[in-house]
Amino acid sequence: MLDIISTVIILIAVGLGAGTLGSMLGVGGGIIMVPALTFLGVSPVQAAATSLFAVTSTSVSSTVAYSRQKRIDYRRAVELAAAAIPGAVIGPFILGQIAPADFDLYFGILLIAVGLYIAFRSSILKEKPQGKVSSATHAAVFAIAFGAGIISSFFGVGGGVVFVPVMLLIYGMSMRNAAPTSQLTLMLTSFAGLFTHVALGNPDYLYAIALSAGAVVGAQLGARWSKNAREALLQKMLGIALIAVATRLFIEWSGSR
Repeated sequence: MLDIISTVIILIAVGLGAGTLGSMLGVGGGIIMVPALTFLGVSPVQAAATSLFAVTSTSVSSTVAYSRQKRIDYRRAVELAAAAIPGAVIGPFILGQIAPADFDLYFGILLIAVGLYIAFRSSILKEKPQGKVSSATHAAVFAIAFGAGIISSFFGVGGGVVFVPVMLLIYGMSMRNAAPTSQLTLMLTSFAGLFTHVALGNPDYLYAIALSAGAVVGAQLGARWSKNAREALLQKMLGIALIAVATRLFIEWSGSR
């Protein structure tokens, strides 16, 4: 069992890596932070709430950096956030009804999906010219965003893995603007989910501050490096890592049955 100082140092390092990758790829760093917390023995409810605290810090830092670069579409970000926020409020209540052992299964499934998406994102997502979006498509997008809000606070990961594809495939945004805009949407959504988790007394604030300390710095680095990064290589490495973590979670879940 690690002592508290060693644990805090590890979490700062985890937050730094998660913040950097999350900012560069437009996804919440929680996909890295939640597994780290669960491997340290934190309960699923506490892990999700603690991670969301750090994800919120990351998204604030990223949004500030991207705002200075003038790469955010504020109207799109607010539209998606308006649909996602109600889901983010509901997520913590659903999480409270889930058995801790089953959380490993559900999170493992999420990691597999996210890992495949990140690893093959360049092939899956092709930027397309921006066109008129029909009312039916808008309704579908709002339903998807609502679901992303639930995922955000249920797992503590943020909804960027959903928001970025919507911005690219439906709204025809460029990747240069989609990831920054996703960070603003994620920030607004995460605040709502975090408020609910705090009201329920879920976060571990010491761990949350340690993760946030690293994540805030990482978010600034990610925003700066995103302009010149070898994104395809980064995506494949992270995708493979997430699938490996998911495999371990499935093994742990199987052993608990």
